[in-house]
Amino acid sequence: MSLGHKAELEFLASIFHKDHEQLRIVSWHLDELQCQFLLPPEPAGTLSLPPQLTLNCTIPESYPSSSAIWFVDSDNPDVTSILESLQDSKPKSSLCQQLKWLICELCSLYNLPEHLDVEMLDQPLPISQEATIIEVTSEEEDAAKGLEDLDHYELKEEERSSEKKSDDEGLEEEHLAMLRNINKNLWKAHSSGTTSGSLLASNRLMKELREIYRSQCYKSGTYSVELINDNLYDWHVKLKKVDPDSPLYRDLQLLKEKEGIDFILLNFSFKDKFPFAPPFVRVELPVLSDGYVLPGGALCMELLTKQGWSSAYSVESIIMQISATLVKGQARVDFKADNQYDLKKAQRAFQRAMREHEEIGWFTPPKEDG
Repeated sequence: MSLGHKAELEFLASIFHKDHEQLRIVSWHLDELQCQFLLPPEPAGTLSLPPQLTLNCTIPESYPSSSAIWFVDSDNPDVTSILESLQDSKPKSSLCQQLKWLICELCSLYNLPEHLDVEMLDQPLPISQEATIIEVTSEEEDAAKGLEDLDHYELKEEERSSEKKSDDEGLEEEHLAMLRNINKNLWKAHSSGTTSGSLLASNRLMKELREIYRSQCYKSGTYSVELINDNLYDWHVKLKKVDPDSPLYRDLQLLKEKEGIDFILLNFSFKDKFPFAPPFVRVELPVLSDGYVLPGGALCMELLTKQGWSSAYSVESIIMQISATLVKGQARVDFKADNQYDLKKAQRAFQRAMREHEEIGWFTPPKEDG
């Protein structure tokens, strides 16, 4: 990542400051950028804050050789389509050009005039900043540059450490080390093309894992998370605490006495389209009856389907919703079960249930039922 990359980010932040009328750069680091695009105001008389779209950009270490990845926290399919088109049509463009294209498309979508500042994105970087991009080519200069790069790398790490300090607050050193190791391995895998995931999904999952490690529910032992074989896309989640007044809670206490297991083990399988597609979630053990648990252990829940899913959902919110659904559905441990849950059976049962609900719809319980 070149010094010119930092100059480009500073240039963008100088144009789209936090009080800008159309686009505001809320925060930026060397590896990510967050913006807010202001939408048309709500109808008169509403008390809500001005609506906005939060745009996030992941910047790979190899930028500009590798393209930046954009995603947005929105359920609007038109907005999602714009982000997907950006990746297809402007894969090798600079951040300035990608952001200009994105602003123009969003203005067109919401029938908004483009702010005059958008044209500034066509201008070259100021000379003082542009000079930092110049590449040296002679062998002697290349040798000297190697030492300079080492110094810059150390400086960059110090800058990143300072910029990311708030992100690390509330995290145990063990979790910080784990996150750094995962991130390091991810960049290597993405750079070599050996990963089955996407930069967008990997970035979001890293953020989810970081928030989970910071969560009070996680710290209090309500649930735990473990990556299966260090795979960021395959999680084991243990539900350790359910409603103490529920039959399921009493069953888990009995299960602990009999088999030493006092949790419900869930498997979360994420795809490269996450967070725009839900994970596939199933119970692995113990075998449960009722609680909307399908044959094979899959869960019959609308929010885990394409129709019911929202990219705004956090993984922790899904975990807590599953816990509540099991209790409300009167899930019980099947102590007499002589079979184990099976992945393929779970997948077939889930697909069958989804087809049925597409025809008959989903039941929405009364608000008093939660």
